[in-house]
Amino acid sequence: MPPAAPLLPLLLPLLAAARPAAAPHRPTFACGGVVSGESGFIGSEGFPGVYPPNSKCTWKITVPEGKVVVLSFRYLDLESDNLCRYDFVDIYNGHANGQRIGRFCGTVKPGALVSNSNKMLVQMTSDANTAGSGFIAKFSAAEPHERGDQYCGGRLEKPSGSFQTPNWPERDYPAGVTCSWHIVAPKNQLIELKFEKFDVERDNYCRYDYVAVFNGGEINDAKRIGKYCGDSPPGGLWLLWRSCAYPDFYFPKRTACICFKFFNFNLLCALQKGLKPTVALCQQKCKRSGTLESNYCSSNFVITGTVITAITRAGSLHATISIINVYKEGNLAIQQAGKSMSAKIVVVCKQCPLIRRGLNYIIMGQVEEDGRGKVLPNSFVTSFKTKNQKILNALKNRTC
Repeated sequence: MPPAAPLLPLLLPLLAAARPAAAPHRPTFACGGVVSGESGFIGSEGFPGVYPPNSKCTWKITVPEGKVVVLSFRYLDLESDNLCRYDFVDIYNGHANGQRIGRFCGTVKPGALVSNSNKMLVQMTSDANTAGSGFIAKFSAAEPHERGDQYCGGRLEKPSGSFQTPNWPERDYPAGVTCSWHIVAPKNQLIELKFEKFDVERDNYCRYDYVAVFNGGEINDAKRIGKYCGDSPPGGLWLLWRSCAYPDFYFPKRTACICFKFFNFNLLCALQKGLKPTVALCQQKCKRSGTLESNYCSSNFVITGTVITAITRAGSLHATISIINVYKEGNLAIQQAGKSMSAKIVVVCKQCPLIRRGLNYIIMGQVEEDGRGKVLPNSFVTSFKTKNQKILNALKNRTC
């Protein structure tokens, strides 16, 4: 009988095929980490097991230079709360001191989240009680502005269009979300921004949920046009020059919808230098919206005073105001002779708002480069009464 040894080489392949298949490799997730590359996955500690209590885990994601990070949740199961106060995942632009893109909890996955650079920070926090399996999410690199399905925010360069808060119009906007839209007009054009629907948590000073609109290329360097909340939409907003708007949301409920449209730049270019009124601008309805409180912070200057001169030039009203009190000076040029103070303002559309010589007014507006006050149809101007002084004094002592 031949020895068995020579048969082993023939039997080994058959034995290997008969063995049970090896279990697929399941990744294990630690509490945070530093990850980089074109794509990859991150997940809560111990996923898919229950995440640990009293933990804070931070992931720093980096994709190649020139790209942006797109984060897509594949699974989300954290303790549910309307305001995400207990267990939650925060997403930030950048790795340090970045703007928060969103805060999420519960089991409803958000859409794709897009950073504004090649860096993103993800942080998961849990309290003493755990209530789920946590999350798993995929990150990938994308060309800037190529994604049209980001959760909120983005760059808008079309001649006209609209954008809205997350979940609109089916349900309320989510908790703790900040959205920034960068609107860029084509060369030699400008932007009109119009709120079609508006329903944001009301507060006299818009401290909690609000929409802020800026004139400028970057938020940190831009001049804020206004800050709005409540359910009364502001009138049409003009963004001069080749400007950009960043409506900035930070809210736990309700909805807002905004439309924008570009107009020929030449119609309003004189506003910035020569302050020449235009048909398009002066056909706007001349009505004041909001209150002293809601308009105070969005204005560059706030004064009370008496109109002592009023002269019409090229359709605008050039006025000198004898100042009763200054509540917010900004860059307004104030002249002083003894105890008397005065300032010059230009009502771009002479009858909108209408002011008359000899009468007292509260005047809020913007400031030109030469220090003159500029009052547009949507600026807040109203008759000054002694009872207003208490409110204005209180506003002066508060930080916007």
